[in-house]
Amino acid sequence: MPRPHYVAAIDQGTTSSRCIVFDQAGNIISVVQREHRQIFPKPGWVEHDADEIWQAVQGVLAEATNGLDVAALGITNQRETTVLWDRATGRPVCPAVVWQDTRTAPLTHALAEHEGLFKEKAGLPLATYFSGPKIRWLLDEHPGLRERAERGEVLFGTMDSWLLWNLTGRHVTDVTNASRTMLMNIHTLAWDDELLAALGVPRAMLPEIRPSAEVYGHTAQGVAVASALGDQQAALFGQTCFAPGETKSTYGSGSFLLMNTGHEPVVSKHGLLTTVGYQIGDTPATYALEGAIAVTGSLVQWLRDNLGLISSAAEIETLAKTVDDNGGCYFVPAFSGLFAPHWRSDARGVIAGLTGFVNKGHIARAVLEATAWQTREVVDAMNADSGLDLTTLRADGGMTANNLLMQTLADVLAVPVIRPMVSETTALGAAYAAGLATGYWPDIESLRANWHKAAEWRPRIDETVREREHRSWKKAVARTLDWVEQ
Repeated sequence: MPRPHYVAAIDQGTTSSRCIVFDQAGNIISVVQREHRQIFPKPGWVEHDADEIWQAVQGVLAEATNGLDVAALGITNQRETTVLWDRATGRPVCPAVVWQDTRTAPLTHALAEHEGLFKEKAGLPLATYFSGPKIRWLLDEHPGLRERAERGEVLFGTMDSWLLWNLTGRHVTDVTNASRTMLMNIHTLAWDDELLAALGVPRAMLPEIRPSAEVYGHTAQGVAVASALGDQQAALFGQTCFAPGETKSTYGSGSFLLMNTGHEPVVSKHGLLTTVGYQIGDTPATYALEGAIAVTGSLVQWLRDNLGLISSAAEIETLAKTVDDNGGCYFVPAFSGLFAPHWRSDARGVIAGLTGFVNKGHIARAVLEATAWQTREVVDAMNADSGLDLTTLRADGGMTANNLLMQTLADVLAVPVIRPMVSETTALGAAYAAGLATGYWPDIESLRANWHKAAEWRPRIDETVREREHRSWKKAVARTLDWVEQ
């Protein structure tokens, strides 16, 4: 029997679900995508219908793999989004609470006494972002739900668990998704009684924690479901960042940098998150440092939609190229505070250094430079935390089509910036992990061999210019602080 030709990945994202099929060389064979509703019941609340997402996933999976011989299926997912469902019926008992949702802010403030515990054991700060407080809120607000959860009648899962339950009938999650709940001890890779007690979450409702790459079960069609990775960890894997110090940055509406730190978790002293990067079968887990930037691509959309300076996102590069530099203008897009490495919710956006000379070309350039300087802040924090120096940055995501931005990144970071041939690195990472678990690919070296660079940008500006611009950027950041008075 010839062996199957393809590996499929479900990429279950915040706004849509996709299925992408890859061949042995990592080339895309087919892609099908379906959007789902964003539900906003109150200001700051964001919900999804988990049933609707499962229907969408079934549809894209059937369509993308139709007539193809598929060896394995991997899953990558929006992280932290919280689903509770009935063990007996398999139906959600309430809407899914999405990672962006901020309804748990009063709860996280009330848990402030445990901040050190979460940092030490979970590697995470106390924030509305993570799943643990969302579970607690749902159990507190829905009468009778806590009692049912304590009896194991109501189950919790992040989106990977919800899909694995529906695909294989098993209640499992992987270490990368578990590391975003505030409930898993990052050192033991197990649910932690002290963390569970602090958050008031019953152990009986939690999935079993498994490696990111192993056969969890089979679909009704007999395909092995063999990987699960949170989306940013999947991108790290898809970019083949398998050695300590190797770093990827995904540029979308916001941006996420992850640095492989090897087999020991590095607890950040500079405002980053400690997270599990991946775990292949029974091998030791690989850890990562993560820096999240709230506003990068969405700043370009803001320039288009709110100011009307451009009519399409692609125009920003053309407009920015009408000038040679930023004209002394700096744009810090702290629209909802500053994320890593500052974590300042009181900050708000500023445009600094304006003179009568500045025109819309300078503002466009300052918008692109904002993504580069925010990346520099996270990279400096990573270098300081890890003791490793970034040597190259592997970039993926929609913004990497902007060549001027890529050059600006190289100039600001003083390292080469590389864009790979396959930009769908998130889905590719899930496919790679599933293929490793089933022997479709023999080892991680064969995955490295698949990685090909499409383009590379090297630093062009000299150190004195870089440092002068960096000082000006830091002055602009300082002016965003203490804006919101609590």
